[in-house]
Amino acid sequence: MLLIKNGRVVDPVTNTDRKLDVLVDGEVITEVEQQIDPEACREKYGTDDVCVIDAEGLVVAPGLVDTHVHFRDPGFTYKEDIETGAEAAAYGGFTTVICMANTKPAVDNVETLEYIQRKGETTGIHVIQTATVTKDLKGKELVDMELLAEHGAAGFTDDGIPIMDEEVLTEAMFRAKALDLPISLHEEDPAFVKGAGVNMGAVSEQLGYGGASRTAEDVMVARDCILALHTGASVCIQHISSGNSVELVRLAKKLGADVHAEATPHHFTLTEDAVLTYGTMARMNPPVREEADRLKIIEGIQDGTIDMIVTDHAPHSAEEKARPMAQAPSGITGLETSLALGIRSLVQPGYITLMKLMELMSKNPMEFYRMTPGSIQAGAPADIVIFGENEEWTVEHFHSKASNSPFFGWTLPGKLHYTICNGKIVAEN
Repeated sequence: MLLIKNGRVVDPVTNTDRKLDVLVDGEVITEVEQQIDPEACREKYGTDDVCVIDAEGLVVAPGLVDTHVHFRDPGFTYKEDIETGAEAAAYGGFTTVICMANTKPAVDNVETLEYIQRKGETTGIHVIQTATVTKDLKGKELVDMELLAEHGAAGFTDDGIPIMDEEVLTEAMFRAKALDLPISLHEEDPAFVKGAGVNMGAVSEQLGYGGASRTAEDVMVARDCILALHTGASVCIQHISSGNSVELVRLAKKLGADVHAEATPHHFTLTEDAVLTYGTMARMNPPVREEADRLKIIEGIQDGTIDMIVTDHAPHSAEEKARPMAQAPSGITGLETSLALGIRSLVQPGYITLMKLMELMSKNPMEFYRMTPGSIQAGAPADIVIFGENEEWTVEHFHSKASNSPFFGWTLPGKLHYTICNGKIVAEN
């Protein structure tokens, strides 16, 4: 048994924010009370095996959920694999992750889907897998969505590549709607991308690098919000980066579209100037943009236009990121810094409460993917994160295989103490 004493329970499901003790028996939370005495537990449950965690001064919250990660397995395991990705997730406070489908082979078939599911089951956390929308991510022919759903695909996404064919996408949305599964979209029209990974603007000009215009995102978001309205599909605009796109999602929601949006910590923390400081470590698709875009993203988080915070955890090797800007791959790791950056960039400046952050990082992502959100209440699965909200730590080691992060060396709040999944401690600092 595990008894967590004296912690501040912050739970967006029950709207609880107060000091409580939490008792875990096996894989389930059995009691949540103001005071639980360890000796009384031993007598009541007839066991001496009660491990006590003193969480005085710490936050006890439902395990975090990241619905946008790349674990690179199969096909690119020199960057990351399911085991190391899951370990990185645990050390970021995450008990559930949803993997993107752009592996090699892509998750457009049952065999690859089940390979990832089997490997995920051997880790300490819940590893859930999406399937692609189109065969081999080519944007032309739909996968067998019904068969993949039957075998446990959580949703559909060609993340990393936009789906340019409206007819194909419309049919995919209708089929996803019929299956009651979400469809998530990477929104960058290549016609407006002259150089990937860097915002088209002052910095790209300074570097003599073409850059990616926010128009690349805006035109796709406008189209897909209307298609969502037309089809009734549950659609996620992935890793939103443009202030205009935030406005478009806000409008689509007002029109009645079942449109959702996710934001990453790098998009609400950094601007295009980061590329001048961190080089390829700040190259990502879509790119970090201007301060006005960053503030619009924060506004979207505040008013519910943006529903989820995700990492888009995208590991690459040191050799790949050492290439010149035009040859280096886009993407940064994010699992181990996400909670800390949410506190630093959103909670500490007063933009949102810690409760709202937990909603964005646990409750909402689970609900979007048709799963029951975690909660700190009796009968709930024992998926729990324990951290010091304002306790500082320095980013100097990653459990991921990769360390391609502009946040390396930063001192951040939100130090992780424990991650508990299915009642077992899977990460401890």
